Amino acid sequence: MAAGSRAAGFAAAAGAAWLAKRALRTRIRRSPLWPLPALETPVSGHSPRRTLRATVVARTEAADGVVHLRLASPELPAWTPGAHVDLLLPSGLVRQYSLCGDPAETGTYEIAVRRAEDGRGGSREVHDRLAEGAEVQLRPPRNRFPLEPATRHVFVVGGIGITPVLPMLRALGPEADWTLLYGGRSRASMPFLPELARHGDRVTVVPEDEAGRPDLSFLSSAGPGTAVYCCGPEPLMAAVEEAAPAGVPVHLERFTAAAPAAGRPFTLELRRSGTTVTVAAGESALTAVRRALPDTPYSCTQGFCGTCQHRVLTGPVDHRDTLLTDEERTTTMLLCVSRAEGDHLVLDV
Repeated sequence: MAAGSRAAGFAAAAGAAWLAKRALRTRIRRSPLWPLPALETPVSGHSPRRTLRATVVARTEAADGVVHLRLASPELPAWTPGAHVDLLLPSGLVRQYSLCGDPAETGTYEIAVRRAEDGRGGSREVHDRLAEGAEVQLRPPRNRFPLEPATRHVFVVGGIGITPVLPMLRALGPEADWTLLYGGRSRASMPFLPELARHGDRVTVVPEDEAGRPDLSFLSSAGPGTAVYCCGPEPLMAAVEEAAPAGVPVHLERFTAAAPAAGRPFTLELRRSGTTVTVAAGESALTAVRRALPDTPYSCTQGFCGTCQHRVLTGPVDHRDTLLTDEERTTTMLLCVSRAEGDHLVLDV
């Protein structure tokens, strides 16, 4: 009887020890810095924004080298003219495309993508892999190029830069005072010309192979109450900014992020990894982190997609992205473009 009690006691003790050991392993796995307090779950290689699913229900050729996709899903949220979405491609690449459809049509989005043979692969993947019936993932729309109230709107666009402007023209309607200057390499390469032709002489089309580059001198006469909107290559936007009179607001939407200026060197402590790296003046924080942690995910490298968004534990950040909200910037940064304002940052990585 006593022997049985001792055996039962040993079994109970062994079971309790096993449970304690398993609990310890679990806690260490959840917090590598244990017994320090566990940090919050880090943003590690993914955007915190929810992912939407949609189907390519229509695909057409909008111009030479430009594919026009219609995406459908009952879960697609409402959007406003000027908005864009992050498209999560099957390869894992993330690319941003302006919505060019009608915001009044619920459950559908439209994008147009020009194939860039010398690009980073995203547009080629859209053209080669997204046929009708393909399932896609995307993130909810964001609008960094909203249509603001004005007495008169002047639009200057180049090539595929027409995409965010189309919904603006529809929103303004026939009674509004607006004009559009639309440039491109050739008529065959310029999407949506038939739709724009319905607006008559409000739209001026300037194919470079017929008329050379657009003359922007007309912008000098823009008066009070005028708002100028420009989307296109960097040289076009720089020329529009230079031509517009002082005091006339110029709203810009870039194809890619502006090249980030280099900064002074700083150090990054990767708290979870127990590693500190030095970021040189001419390199990104992402490059430095990947020397220590080669599997750190990234995609656009231009501050657009959020793939390299990480939580900042200590230190002020020089934010250079075009993605994060003011609230997100209080706790996170994008490693591909942003830097330390001082000499040191601590990341939850």
